[in-house]
Amino acid sequence: MKFTKEQCINLYRVMVQIRAFEEMVSTKFAAGCLPGFVHLSLGQEAVAAGACGPLRKDDYIMTNHRGHGHCLAKGVNMKPMMAELYGKTTGLCKGKSGSMHLSDMEHGMLGANAIVGAGLPIGTGAAYSIKVRKTDQVVVVFHGEGSTGNGVFHESLNMAAIWKLPVIYCCENNLYAEMTHASVHMPFENVADRAKGYNIPSAIVDGNDPEAVYQAVDEAVKRARKGEGPTFIECKTFRWHGHYEGDPAKYRKEGELEEWMKKEPIKVYGEKLKKLGYAKDADLEQITQEAQAMVDAAVKFSEESPSPGPEVILEDLYA
Repeated sequence: MKFTKEQCINLYRVMVQIRAFEEMVSTKFAAGCLPGFVHLSLGQEAVAAGACGPLRKDDYIMTNHRGHGHCLAKGVNMKPMMAELYGKTTGLCKGKSGSMHLSDMEHGMLGANAIVGAGLPIGTGAAYSIKVRKTDQVVVVFHGEGSTGNGVFHESLNMAAIWKLPVIYCCENNLYAEMTHASVHMPFENVADRAKGYNIPSAIVDGNDPEAVYQAVDEAVKRARKGEGPTFIECKTFRWHGHYEGDPAKYRKEGELEEWMKKEPIKVYGEKLKKLGYAKDADLEQITQEAQAMVDAAVKFSEESPSPGPEVILEDLYA
């Protein structure tokens, strides 16, 4: 497909916003400002930007413990999102979810989930609800390659294939399931091979190229809206930080991170935009400055917001 200048600039802008947000989160977490656990997707920004690009506001996404980028790419407001990480009452979930359980129904963000693979059946269930309600919405379920070894992965894909559900399984293959390299826990190189067992069409794309991800998801969305069922998309990428903030990542192969950083999605895509004549250095710098201003405003908003008191501990509970 042919991407317009506006589409390209927007893909770049979303990636830069995700990067600025997560770099700030890393800094604030290290300073002890954020409670709980934090998992970052630095280096994986192209997947979020590309996958959410073809979606409408009323489409759904379901993510995992590494979901900040997916939320921002889907249009979630940065201020309440940052406030949630701070545990403040102005957060998306009133400060009760933290980094790993973000949700925002207004933007179709069904939730993040700290349990590996747990988002797969939830996203599949949302796709079933679409079929029952007879709308043309779609669901994108973000998950890592490590989740594909779980039974719930197979149950979800099997059900989606049988019922031709409008769901796209977007696998971010960053090569490491926590601290375990993919070569140790999978008997093949491509995760997408697993989809063949359920007769689900699949695609393997460069997860550091937002246009490649966009195009694959766009085709899958069109299939889903026409009632042709699920698609599995494997995005090959790499996370720069350890599994969680504070993880020294000594399990990595020597030089591996350095090699992947040469494929840095924002820098590479920025160079492409300049070659196409879509942007100059000054334009890219302005986008970076605007993203940083958004993040700074989100931090200020969060730090000035009140923390929840003990009287709200039993609110929002359902039995």
